[in-house]
Amino acid sequence: YFLPGTGRQNSKHRELYDPLQPQQQWIYLINYSKTSCTSARESDKSNSKSGRYLGLALVGITGGVAVTLSVIAAPFIAPALRKICLPYVPATTTQVNNVLKALTGRSGSLVDLGSGDGRIVVAAAREAKLKGVGVELNPWLVWYSRWVAWRNGVSSSTSFITQDLWKFNLQQYHNVVIFGVEEMMPELESKLVQELQQDGCVVACRFPLPSWEPVATIGEGIDTVWLYRKPLTNSQQKQL
Repeated sequence: YFLPGTGRQNSKHRELYDPLQPQQQWIYLINYSKTSCTSARESDKSNSKSGRYLGLALVGITGGVAVTLSVIAAPFIAPALRKICLPYVPATTTQVNNVLKALTGRSGSLVDLGSGDGRIVVAAAREAKLKGVGVELNPWLVWYSRWVAWRNGVSSSTSFITQDLWKFNLQQYHNVVIFGVEEMMPELESKLVQELQQDGCVVACRFPLPSWEPVATIGEGIDTVWLYRKPLTNSQQKQL
């Protein structure tokens, strides 16, 4: 701050050009500190809000996924909670072929009790030309079976319904297929005696009926199927 050509300091110019006097510097520092603290608090609040929103979003997504998985899994778990557990176990290719062998020469309608993914009904419609109905308690498997039937071009000769097999009436069906468990076979036999047509046949897979005599046994081990004809009642036998 010197006058040109004199080398003397100009106090007026210094006051004019000096950006901050000592007192002003302290005021500036205090104000700057307040501003910095305010900005930091606002930044912390913003980050805190963002964190809360992110946490809520994650909780919502996790809850949605859990509910979806529960809805999908429930129909598969429910059979295990019933008095007689009939779990979904897909039939092997050998089992399907053995069922088709047992149905050779048969006509009329077919019902698969506990049809699972529909492969027996679809195979019977495609290979044996039998109109079939699949009875399945799991709605997801019913929808999947319908899709499989459509994909194989037999949707017009097949149908799948969501229903308890014990409440399904068998009177109008000529052929009954069942992939059962040992505990259910006696009760199933009683149902067949009451509802199956006299000329009807039963193809039991994995476990045989306890009292009926099979007319044919096809396969071995877990792939064994038993073919039955409905036995005559005592009154029918007396009439012969």
